[in-house]
Amino acid sequence: MFELCRPVLLVTGGLLSVVALAMCLPAAVDVVHGEEEWLVFAASAAVTFFFGQLLMTANRGARAAQFSVRQIFLLTLVGWVVVSCAAAMPFTFGLHLSATDALFEAVSGVTTTNATVLRGLDAAPPGILLWRALLQWLGGMGFLVMAVAVLPALNIGGMQIFRLETSRADEHLTPRLARLAAGLLAIYAGLTLLLTLLLWAAGLSRFPALLQAMSTISCGGFSTSDGSIGHWHDPAVDWVVLLGMVLGGAPFGIYFQVLQRRWRLALQNTQLRWYLTIMAAAALAMSGWIIVETNVKPLPALRHGIFTAASVMTGTGFATLDWGQWAGFPTAVLFLLGLIGGCAGSTAGGLKVFRLQILYATARLQLTRLLRPHAVLVTQYERRPVPDVVAESVLGFLFVYTLSFALLSMALGLVGLDFLSSISAAASALANLGPGLTPSVGPMAGYATVPDAAKWLLAAAMIFGRLEMFVVLAVFSPSFWKP
Repeated sequence: MFELCRPVLLVTGGLLSVVALAMCLPAAVDVVHGEEEWLVFAASAAVTFFFGQLLMTANRGARAAQFSVRQIFLLTLVGWVVVSCAAAMPFTFGLHLSATDALFEAVSGVTTTNATVLRGLDAAPPGILLWRALLQWLGGMGFLVMAVAVLPALNIGGMQIFRLETSRADEHLTPRLARLAAGLLAIYAGLTLLLTLLLWAAGLSRFPALLQAMSTISCGGFSTSDGSIGHWHDPAVDWVVLLGMVLGGAPFGIYFQVLQRRWRLALQNTQLRWYLTIMAAAALAMSGWIIVETNVKPLPALRHGIFTAASVMTGTGFATLDWGQWAGFPTAVLFLLGLIGGCAGSTAGGLKVFRLQILYATARLQLTRLLRPHAVLVTQYERRPVPDVVAESVLGFLFVYTLSFALLSMALGLVGLDFLSSISAAASALANLGPGLTPSVGPMAGYATVPDAAKWLLAAAMIFGRLEMFVVLAVFSPSFWKP
């Protein structure tokens, strides 16, 4: 048992050391702005670095280069939880939040969920604002590497279908995992820089532009204002953030192909086509509703409709309008978009578009078999046959997702949330969207007034959803700990 955990603790110590170094950035920003909160970040960095080095020193003899499948499962869960706990310290000592609120904010940041308990962000210290954006940026990058390199190898929820794509791409792009991670980081950082420059050109000052860009490309959604992106009332800012959300929710493998000028291969990606088609259809429906029900002019309505659809589908949670106040048709559309989510291999949350494609192909195949019982038919994805084990994995993932949503909704109702808020908050937490679809948990309201018991449930659900559920279930399975 101890030998199973030692490599995990070694790498966890390294992650804590990286978090400690990241804390130095907001400390430096607070020093430049003359804010006393730099002491909080400096002390938090020292404590985090100490424990990180302690874990690394105590387990230095462990062989971390050859991880077993069980160790990968354990490292994924432990790493996310431990980093979240360390990230909560600046919120606890800097903003004097309770342990519940601080951990909730940290988990929301690391999982790029955008469920916040903070108010008065417009007057918050710059170090805290940078820390929130850093958590989402690092969390988005961490999940991106996990989605491309780890989940396909663990055969989770049908992600193994991308293992062949990764191997094929490795021959041209990334022969080793380290090179793959480096390439993803370069693209991720490049897109962040591009969005920062575009937001700066659109009228934002440099610091807010950087923070919005970090939260946008990570599909995180933490803003520097209580009014989210709607605070600026600037169409140019809206369009730039919209572009960033669409890019963040698209499969990052596409960007490798674009850089190699393999345009045709990128355009033939069916997941990307479904992603853009669903988003466009929902955006048009939302825009029409805004025009009819709120008497907004067509062009602004189109902008708000597209922005809202992209924000909810990618799980970013930015808002130009308070869609938590809407009811009826738009709420149903947004609820469905939040469940679907973005593409596999992106920073977005939700079920992922490729699973919807496989479910659709499987259902269509079953219908065809009813009409032609003797025909030999095979489910296909990207013009390739889908193994039965992949289809079964997707169906199993959908069952666990649905069951988790139902149980979480009931638990939230049990601790004090009303029916609609329970359903909305449960769906948003599992899909890593953040803001709910009711006034009490909407994008302009936050989760400050939610009972502490509900915050613990939602924080657990954020990690559960971000780690594709089966990672957590595997670790808590009794058979996992058997020799």
